[in-house]
Amino acid sequence: MNYTKTIKTISLALVLLITFTSCSDDDNNVVTPQEKNIVELALETPELTSLVAALTAADGNLVNVLQGDGPFTVLAPTNAAFTAFLNANGFASLDDVPTDVLSQVLLNHVIMADITSSDLVSLGSGYAAGSATNADGDNISIYFNTSNGVRFNNTASVSTADIDASNGTIHIVDEVIGLPDIVDHAIANSEFSSLVAALGAADGNLVSALQGVGPFTVLAPNNDAFDTFLDGTPLGSVDTAILSQILLNHVISGAIKAEYLIDQGAGYPKTLATGAGGNAMSIYFNTSDGVKFNGISSVIQADVVGTNGIIHAVNTVIDIPTVVTFAAADPNFSTLVTALTELTPNTDFVSILSRTEAGSPIDGINPDFTVFAPTNDAFAALESVPGETVLTQVLLHHVISEANIVSGDLNSPGDTTAATLQGDNITITLPGSGDNIATITDGSGVSDIGIIAVDVQAGNGVIHVINKIMIPNL
Repeated sequence: MNYTKTIKTISLALVLLITFTSCSDDDNNVVTPQEKNIVELALETPELTSLVAALTAADGNLVNVLQGDGPFTVLAPTNAAFTAFLNANGFASLDDVPTDVLSQVLLNHVIMADITSSDLVSLGSGYAAGSATNADGDNISIYFNTSNGVRFNNTASVSTADIDASNGTIHIVDEVIGLPDIVDHAIANSEFSSLVAALGAADGNLVSALQGVGPFTVLAPNNDAFDTFLDGTPLGSVDTAILSQILLNHVISGAIKAEYLIDQGAGYPKTLATGAGGNAMSIYFNTSDGVKFNGISSVIQADVVGTNGIIHAVNTVIDIPTVVTFAAADPNFSTLVTALTELTPNTDFVSILSRTEAGSPIDGINPDFTVFAPTNDAFAALESVPGETVLTQVLLHHVISEANIVSGDLNSPGDTTAATLQGDNITITLPGSGDNIATITDGSGVSDIGIIAVDVQAGNGVIHVINKIMIPNL
């Protein structure tokens, strides 16, 4: 056998195979070039040179960030947009912008997801979390609306959409999107136009107040909520002082996210409105069925984050609460509500305790009221609920009229005595025993009644929660 000839034949075949494979690889490289990332595409786009310069100048090495894996959606302002931004804010050049501020402004144009224009159009409008953060470290929201092109925060329109990159998508926009506070967010979303008008009409310069440092949590009624509340009454006909208090009753100090409310379950934070006695108004929230305030207003859009707080859009305007409002809203008082209504039909407790002005009615009962509200467990501890005649006197023994007595008004340490609507006195002793904030001695002499929560402030009085029914000296 001619081994030399066989070896030459095999060698030639290998050379041909290697050559063919190499040519095939070269052809594939030509057909499928490597896709460029967001920064590389920006570098080769003439109208984005200012953006590239800003990314380089900003804190946080944003060039390297946007060369990462992503995915990112970048709203890329044009050179003209940056020129307008600098002029509007009194900067001669990018070098004059503090680098930390520049970084946050740029991050406000970056969404940590790959979002195409068709995705936005299919949603119509809504909020996305940008990459800029406020003082609490929460990602600032970006509002989009596609009813007239694709717009962000109602300031920047997309001029060129869906530039594909290896690590996301670029949409070129015609304005730099400033960092929005909660007022900016309200103005940007047409669903809050009635709220914006009300803030402008009310006493107290509320627009400027809500542009302050904060942080604030704003429960923002939408236009439908205002239409229902006004019921055809022109906004200009509403007393501006009352309107101010109603609006302030939608503002809570501090930035409270929906997840915190859900974790707490229920509670009584204070609003910026003023209740009876000049005290901060309470508002009740419960999350057993969504997130609801004062039993009437549900959150329909949570956690819209601005530089100075958070907006939760709600579907009902929350009027100034009475002590009846809180009793009806809080399920811990459901038995008390039954006692005040179904079990005592001959006394209109609801109407009486809803009074907001002293008017010398026939019964002589006037606000403000201090109500000691027994829980459902307190009623359950009774051997039996008395009949209407006795029950009416028992309920009147839980109310002090013409006095808004908060915990700070009590003698501490010591006793505070007050007359109830039933006629007998009760004595409140501070400090309380055990877990009780204070203890009460009722008209019958029982002295182990505990106050377990205090200062639920309404517009016409205050509620303190007790763990046992108070009995008068019958």
